[in-house]
Amino acid sequence: MDINNAVSLFAALSQETRLQAFRLLVKAGLQGMPAGALSEKLGTPHNTLSFHLNQLSSCGIISSRREGRSIIYTANFEVMHGLIGFMVKDCCSEDFASIQQDQASGCSIIELDNCCQPTET
Repeated sequence: MDINNAVSLFAALSQETRLQAFRLLVKAGLQGMPAGALSEKLGTPHNTLSFHLNQLSSCGIISSRREGRSIIYTANFEVMHGLIGFMVKDCCSEDFASIQQDQASGCSIIELDNCCQPTET
């Protein structure tokens, strides 16, 4: 991921409704959620939510598919992983953060040192 992609993703996620929708989609996992269910959970009108979902979709952080009359939205975990990796790799010292690949599960493990503990005054 390059800085332009990261900026685009952060711009899309920097609005409250979009961030809340994205978090719900992450919790929903690979099965995703219908737009109507998202609208209901967020208490956001359908047309307003549609605008926000289009913003998230245009930068690639979510995707959609049609199932019958419903549109199901899903978080794009590969893009999310890339963004988190970008932050750890380029924004933190290797002394404080690293990403390891767990061979057994195939999952990435982010290790953070206690680098950000508040100092006592």
